[in-house]
This record gives sequence, structure tokens and C-alpha cells, in this order.
Amino acid sequence: MADAQPLRVQDRLAFLLALVPYLLDNDGVSVAQAAAHFGVPEQRIRDAVELIAMSGVPGETKAYQPNDLFDIDWDRFEQRDEIAITHQVAIDDSPRFSAREAAALIAGLQYVAALPANADRETVARLTAKLTRSANGAPAAVAVAAGADTRLGLIREAVAAGTVLVFDYLNGRDEREERSVEPLRVESVDESWYLRAWDRSRRALRTFRLDRMRDVRTAPDTPAERPEDIELPERIFQPSKQDRSVTIEVAAAALPLLADFLGERPQTEPARRGWVRTRLRIAHLHGLKRLAAGRAGLLVVVEPEDARRAVHDWAVAGLARYEDPSTR
Repeated sequence: MADAQPLRVQDRLAFLLALVPYLLDNDGVSVAQAAAHFGVPEQRIRDAVELIAMSGVPGETKAYQPNDLFDIDWDRFEQRDEIAITHQVAIDDSPRFSAREAAALIAGLQYVAALPANADRETVARLTAKLTRSANGAPAAVAVAAGADTRLGLIREAVAAGTVLVFDYLNGRDEREERSVEPLRVESVDESWYLRAWDRSRRALRTFRLDRMRDVRTAPDTPAERPEDIELPERIFQPSKQDRSVTIEVAAAALPLLADFLGERPQTEPARRGWVRTRLRIAHLHGLKRLAAGRAGLLVVVEPEDARRAVHDWAVAGLARYEDPSTR
């Protein structure tokens, strides 16, 4: 590999900050391996190692003593072109995650690894190992059960292959109907997954919630029908002429949480202290109920009355299930 242009001082520092942890995690790595990992010439690695060996933190005397500097195994470095740090400075004094913080992060990584979209399990395993080593105590053993929707993997494969999907769908009127679509993109909003697709029977773009889809299967021999010049809008929720307008009051700080529903420039007016009143458009009341429940304490439906009543009745029914021992 041809030598690159000299690094600026700040770039050289950033490179060293990345190189030192790598060398500590890979004791005895060869210069060639390190160069391939960072995508730099081998000589740049050698120069950096020599600079590391002259780096450190001055001790109480304010002068650099032998134990105040990094040190490497010079015999291995000069004779076998291998890098092994034999003495490190200040690394152990850096802030560390507590055992509880590390355990929480590891649990999050396990959840991410369980999603079908994340095939690179090796990267997650390396991050987990680093968190375990870098905590100031042994993290508690945690295990997160795989809870990803099994439909997600099938749908993602269909998106990648451009295969037609057929499924039974519970629409906004609580009616089940068979839909045949050409999948375009799978996205998540909050805790829900959505499929954006070309609906073959309606000849239009539609968005489907995965948890309302049943009996999902592929139709690999079905030719595509969607227009070649179709463009998928950036916003997942698009207004329709059939949508209903609902007035809500929402905590001003929570407005960004409704960006997908309100658009980029929602019209607002002051309400009670710290709250604003605005309007949103919804396809059906079922979606409004889920929206309100997901932002409990931050959103209040003002009008129309049937929308208020729908949210109220849904909340009361949910509370009753908690109070009924037979439903637990």
C-alpha cells in the first residue's frame, strides 16, 4: 500500500486514541494485521507505535520516569514485527461503566442481536465482550429472550428479492381482507414495525402494521405491476382524503415525538402551561387509541367527542383487565 499524506496533529491524535485500545485488545498483533484493520500503510503503524512508547503521564516529580510511559516488547517489535504493550499508563484510570450500567447495555445488545435485521452477530459479541472487560465490576448475567416478530425476517427477504407478498390484514374498520403487495421498505416507529408497499388491488402506496398481518406468504412467480418511476415518501404516515381531523393537546416538549403524524410545521396554539393545542389527521380511531396510549400523560384528545370516547373506553377496558384476576 502506498504511503498516504501526513496526518494533521488532530488526526494523528485521533488515530492514536483508536490504536491503543485496539493493541490492548489484540496482544501480539502483527504490524501487517494492524495496518489492514485501520486501512493505513504498515509504516504508519510502526511510527505510531514508536510514538506511543514515548507517551505517558508525568508522576509526582512532574518529570517522566520509566513507569510513567507506555512500554512495548521491543524484541518482538523489532525482530518479528509484532506489537505487544507491556506497560500502560492512565488507561485504567479512565471512567468505567458500573456493573449495573454494563449489564443494562449488554441486555440492550442482546435484544438488538435477536432482531432478524441484525445478521452481524459477531460485532454484537465483540461489543458485549468489551463491555464486560471494561466495567468496574462483573456485570450481572442477563439473558433477553428473542421476541422479534417472525414475520419480519420473511418480509425483509421479500423486500430484498422484490417478491410479491400476500397476507390477511385487519384494516382500520376491524375487517379482515386479503392483500397482495409489492414490498418496498420495512421501518420501525416507536415499538411498532411497518411495511411500506405498493398495493396491487388499490394501485397505490400503502403502509401496513406488521402486528395486523396474518398468514404472510410469498408469491415468487407473480410479476411486478407497480410503476417504474414510483417514489417512496420520506414520511411513513401520509395524509389521505379519507383521514379524520382530531384536535389534541400535547406537552410542548413531546411535540417531536409526534413529528411523523403532525408533519414538519404543525400549526399550534398555546393551551395550559407547558402544553399546546394542535390538530392531526388519522386514518381510523384504532390508530388514535394506540397513539394516545403510547404517550400516556403527554397527550389529551380534545375533539371530536367520538374520538374522546373511543380513547376513554379503550383505556377503561384495559384497566378492567388488570383488575380482573381471571385475565392475569
